[in-house]
Amino acid sequence: MPQFAVHRNRNPATKARFPLLLDVQSDLLEPLATRVVVPLAPAGAVARAVMDTLTPSCRVDGKDYLVMTPQLAGISARDLGPAVADLRGQRAAVLAALDMLFTGI
Repeated sequence: MPQFAVHRNRNPATKARFPLLLDVQSDLLEPLATRVVVPLAPAGAVARAVMDTLTPSCRVDGKDYLVMTPQLAGISARDLGPAVADLRGQRAAVLAALDMLFTGI
């Protein structure tokens, strides 16, 4: 499961709100049974003001999403659905969002 891969959310309780999950865990930790993910929310579904650095936008399958960094979670690797996209090209924006979450800068 490569870092920055986008997976379908299989969790019935959350997949309507967050249909996709962005894997942000380092590839070096592949043997772990868990993955750290950031949910992606459809851009139109978020009705509040967003901080561009904390919640950058991305495009998957022609649809706009917000990377909901404050919703960061650890989940079982087996609970990840199939990979549908790769956001390595947005690595800098995703890492900036994680920096904002953890350090405030």
